[in-house]
Amino acid sequence: MQPNVTIIVSPRERFSHTQVALESLYSQTQRPFQLIYVDGGSPRSVRDYLRQKSEEWGFELIRTEDFLSPNQARNLGLAQANTEYVVFIDNDVEVAPHWLDHLVTCANDTQATVVCPLTCIGKPLGETIHLAGGEARIVLQVKGEERQRRVHEKHYFVNRPVAEVEEQLQRRQCEFAEFHCMLVRRSLFDRIGPLDENLISTREHIDFCLTVAQAGGTVYCEPASVVTYVPEVLSRWSDLAFFMLRWSDEWEVRSLKYFRKKWDLPKKDKYFKKRYRRLGYRRHQAFVKPWVKRLLFGQAPPTVLKPLLALEHRLNRWVTDRYYRQHPERQTLPKRPVVSTPVQSQHVA
Repeated sequence: MQPNVTIIVSPRERFSHTQVALESLYSQTQRPFQLIYVDGGSPRSVRDYLRQKSEEWGFELIRTEDFLSPNQARNLGLAQANTEYVVFIDNDVEVAPHWLDHLVTCANDTQATVVCPLTCIGKPLGETIHLAGGEARIVLQVKGEERQRRVHEKHYFVNRPVAEVEEQLQRRQCEFAEFHCMLVRRSLFDRIGPLDENLISTREHIDFCLTVAQAGGTVYCEPASVVTYVPEVLSRWSDLAFFMLRWSDEWEVRSLKYFRKKWDLPKKDKYFKKRYRRLGYRRHQAFVKPWVKRLLFGQAPPTVLKPLLALEHRLNRWVTDRYYRQHPERQTLPKRPVVSTPVQSQHVA
């Protein structure tokens, strides 16, 4: 059977899960597929492993020597894909048997533009829900004479045990998918163009879902398809440089500002205030706090953490400044037109 699906694997935040995730794809996927693996600046051991497996298993490997933002990496793969469907999947995701069959069946049955699986998180695999669809839209909040556009975002069943809500997990139309794993009709990109590379760190999944809705597309969640995103405490120095840039304050602020302007959202929206308050959260949770606990016998007192986090923010600025000195062309990203989207009115008493 000629494959009608191209799987595009791209780096999310580290490289150390590459082998486990890739071998999961090949061992658990029964349906024929084409694979494009985008390797953005992985360390030598991972680079050599991918080269070897590319020759052995016959997949296309795209390698850059510098780091890539997620949408840059996905677009490199997308430009080479010509099948009916593409699947975007991160390099730290493991899949369950028949995951791809279920995604394609859902797309065929429903004519969906985008289908996301039941995305779980952590180990044991497939037991804790990270995403089972959700809502993503722009609402018009009306309070007296004041009208304001706001982002509405909701995850279904987040952090719930699968066993606890299994009977409620049904195929359903929704508005929300994440790039941990999603299947998309390739023809969509003929209408909307490639993924927006101005979103270099965050909100790229919300932007994509809003764009799909604007183009008249539909999103479904198919919980019969199960994948697991496997985050880990950052313990390998070979991952650190990419991780620090990927979740840098600079990249996150640029992404948030661009997203707000693109979708004509207010500066003082609590949606953005919350994210500005949490700048560096992923770095602190996956790197700084775990290392403090290792050094202080399981403790991470605020009196120690506060000055360390302030120092880490300064170090993080140095990381991004160094990257831009080495790659000045990355400071100016492609211009995209500001778009609008239909809004739903929401009256607030």
